[in-house]
Amino acid sequence: MKVTVKKLDDANILVSGTIENSVIEANVSKLAIEAGKQMKVDGFRKGKVPPHVVKKLHGDKLAQDAESDALKSLMDDGIKEAGLNAAEIIGEPVFKKYDKKDDNIEVELEVSTRPDVKLEGYEKAIPAFDKPEASEKEIEEKLTEFAGQNAPFEKIKRKRMVKDGDTTLIDFEGFVDGVAFDGGKAEKFTLTIGSGQFIPGFEEQIIGMKYDEEKTVTVTFPAEYQADELAGKEAEFKVLLHEIQEKAVAEINDELAQKLLQNEEATVDTLREQVKEQVLNEKISKIYNAELKPKLIEALVAHFNFALPNNIVAQEIDAKINAKAREMSEDELNKFKDNPEKIEALRDEVKEDAENSVKATFIVDALAKKEEVNVDDQEVSQAIYYEAMMSGQDPQEVIKYYQENNLLPAVKMGMIEDKLFGKLLGLDKK
Repeated sequence: MKVTVKKLDDANILVSGTIENSVIEANVSKLAIEAGKQMKVDGFRKGKVPPHVVKKLHGDKLAQDAESDALKSLMDDGIKEAGLNAAEIIGEPVFKKYDKKDDNIEVELEVSTRPDVKLEGYEKAIPAFDKPEASEKEIEEKLTEFAGQNAPFEKIKRKRMVKDGDTTLIDFEGFVDGVAFDGGKAEKFTLTIGSGQFIPGFEEQIIGMKYDEEKTVTVTFPAEYQADELAGKEAEFKVLLHEIQEKAVAEINDELAQKLLQNEEATVDTLREQVKEQVLNEKISKIYNAELKPKLIEALVAHFNFALPNNIVAQEIDAKINAKAREMSEDELNKFKDNPEKIEALRDEVKEDAENSVKATFIVDALAKKEEVNVDDQEVSQAIYYEAMMSGQDPQEVIKYYQENNLLPAVKMGMIEDKLFGKLLGLDKK
């Protein structure tokens, strides 16, 4: 089996060779002998099944396995001829030719390797910027916002009727067809009129009620209401208004600091420092995502010049094509069916973006190793857990989804990227 190797560029080689039928036949015989030692066939002792019987029973499977073994040998010989080791190879080889003839198979395989990224001078690609600061006004505004959110509700000093936007304290009990239903009763319940917290029509009927007034409110449950026994039903609620409330004057003091920071020794000064850091982090995050990160990626991609593994670029092109397809209408998708020229034009359209994306990935990987930037699996889980909590989702279910869909590596890569860029830009320094 003769093998030749052609270097396409620093990241891709073409392995060519011819697999003679005699090689495949020899492989079939070898596999048949080995299989016969394991098989049990009526009329033969176990482990003593002759090769010709095995071939008759499993000829097609043996031929497929024999071809696979020959292909593996061809590729191994090509890799050896090219002076590569297995660790340098990335992704799966791509068939450029697989031509079966009467007496042989002509094969061409493109093998891609991990790029060697030379990191000299990357510091020049880091964009300069003015680091934001947190002004006293911004800190005070944030403190006032926190104080307002945590101020207690108090009964208003004069009695009047309920208006839209008021916060009320009420008792209520709901009935359908004169029968009270589960979950339809509460006492001293705080309800802000106009919040949309209750069934449509309920809050509007509270407007105009006076202190200690009792009223029957009639509403209809939405047809899609979660409780099937109530969906679409008309209900009556007996409502008693206790009082109208308003938030007390927001005070910024040590008590607020201790409540927010969950620390009995916290003071206003401690809280102010925390708020200052939060304001600063919010400003940094905004400028980083909107400006610095895109500029840095663009600059790094422009600075480095190295060959890319063709198979990885093809995968990225496929991913971008699939993303576009998900956004297309059925009519748009139909235009691409049985139209290879149009599909190829679309691939050409996204090729540059795909190449830049792949290039950026290898640059980040190389720089992260040089800068000793790491993210462990626990950090990834914690980040997903926190995001799920903040969005009101079940953290365990979200983590399970990421695991089952193999999304954790992408999350980890994104975290490494942000951690690396933060270090390069000096944003990780206080």
